[in-house]
Amino acid sequence: MPTLERFSPDALRQTLVTFRDTMRAHAPAINRLNVYPVPDGDTGTNMARTLDAVVAELEKAPDDLVSTSDAISHGSLMGARGNSGVILSQILRGLAGHLKEAADGSAHRLAGALKAASTAAYQAVLKPIEGTILTVVREAADAGHHVAEGGGSVVEVLRAARDAGRSALARTPELLPVLKDAGVVDAGGAGFMLLLDSALHVVDGEPLPEPVSAADLPGVHIVRHHEGEGPSVADLRYEVMYLLDLPDASIEPFKQAWGEIGDSIVVVGGDGLWNCHVHTNDIGAAVEAALDLEGRPRQIRVTDLFEEVAEEHAHREALLAGTPEPEVLPAVTTAVVAVASGHGLESLFKQLGVQRVVTGGQTLNPSTAELLEAVEAVNAADVIVLPNNKNIIPVAEQLDALTAKRVRVVPTRSMPEALAALVLYDPEGTLEANVDDLTGAADSVLAGELTQAVRDTTTEAGPVREGDWIGIVRGDGVVSVSDDPIVAAQRLLDHLLEGGRELLTVVAGRDAADAQTTRLSDWLAEVHPYVQVEVHHGGQPLYPYLFGAE
Repeated sequence: MPTLERFSPDALRQTLVTFRDTMRAHAPAINRLNVYPVPDGDTGTNMARTLDAVVAELEKAPDDLVSTSDAISHGSLMGARGNSGVILSQILRGLAGHLKEAADGSAHRLAGALKAASTAAYQAVLKPIEGTILTVVREAADAGHHVAEGGGSVVEVLRAARDAGRSALARTPELLPVLKDAGVVDAGGAGFMLLLDSALHVVDGEPLPEPVSAADLPGVHIVRHHEGEGPSVADLRYEVMYLLDLPDASIEPFKQAWGEIGDSIVVVGGDGLWNCHVHTNDIGAAVEAALDLEGRPRQIRVTDLFEEVAEEHAHREALLAGTPEPEVLPAVTTAVVAVASGHGLESLFKQLGVQRVVTGGQTLNPSTAELLEAVEAVNAADVIVLPNNKNIIPVAEQLDALTAKRVRVVPTRSMPEALAALVLYDPEGTLEANVDDLTGAADSVLAGELTQAVRDTTTEAGPVREGDWIGIVRGDGVVSVSDDPIVAAQRLLDHLLEGGRELLTVVAGRDAADAQTTRLSDWLAEVHPYVQVEVHHGGQPLYPYLFGAE
């Protein structure tokens, strides 16, 4: 294909579509760049889903420059998911906004757009940290601008930006010790580089990079589809996970079988025991692949990744059929919208007065549009949002500017914080009074969580082996490590209950066995007899136990 001399509206569109497709292919590996060894790294997924919204908006828009730029800006704003999605949306909005100002598509205009993207990215972060996507975008933009000032072409600007970006990405571990300790580069920066790769593919026909496999990490085996080999990640509905007893010699045939039915495949382990994860549309085949090799799958977990989409579809069909709304929300002075994952938590939140619960949490961050829809649905002019996850807070903070309602975010980072806050919620109280009360209650909670490590790493609590159970406390990081989940939980609780805290909230997840919860409760009664314990069945994935100490 001939090299483009101008970055036209069509080139911009093609770049965004290519970026979306490339991000989908790379998302599993980018997710694995999470600095914590927990199973909820979702940077790649959030960036891919944000781009899905951009492309969907482009498909509805005319192909002129103004319409294209506006579609990118609106789609990225409404579709942003998680912290990485919000930053990416700002990058795209800065890029499109600058290109929109003039239709020349020159190298100088493109370089200016990259600078605008960098500025917008920094503005999206309250406290910018170097060694992140911000550094990568800035150094790429500076290099592109330098070449443009010297009379360079569009291709030369993009190549200079990409080369500088790659160098900056490689240096991110030097700027952020947490990256160096984990042995990874910044996930968001790695995702941004795919934008420059996609632009060079469109402008000059350069081949797109193959997905960088996370299999380089010890004990990790990843299978991926190449182009044309089946459905994309975004089309696969179910997440299937289980532990598998299978001889090491049979693991390659097992991975090949899974490669025929799904994607986002991660198989970790060895010595006959494997932790297996796949996205697929065929749950039965995902289990039968193990049985056919005389393996023994256990602790099988299935998550419907599109459950909220199906619920929305049913809702719309009911409206079209003339079915009356099943629920009439009472009018209140101040309403609450909360994010939760797990039917138990959803029910508990509604009992505490939450009018709308948005499905989401770890690995499944709701978009701006989904949160906005919930805000508009509640029967109040003033609305409080409880994000219950640090990655959802920046998305929620955009809502107030997008609606005629007054929206305030109480920046809860965990479900126990939300439960403590809701005890003080007064639906007839003013917005300001509720925000003050709920924020104070949430701030009084010291939150901890138990999960299973997905890779080896080193922490202040000691070395972590893949498959170990780890206890994490906000602000303190990993505080306990054990191959026994209850032992890890006990050490975590000892840490949480230091200093005379008197109330403990326990939220049991989907994978918490009743016998384990009983064992933990008995231990608390013996070792911490003066602590009042409340146990709730939340049903959340990935985290068998969430704790909140007050």
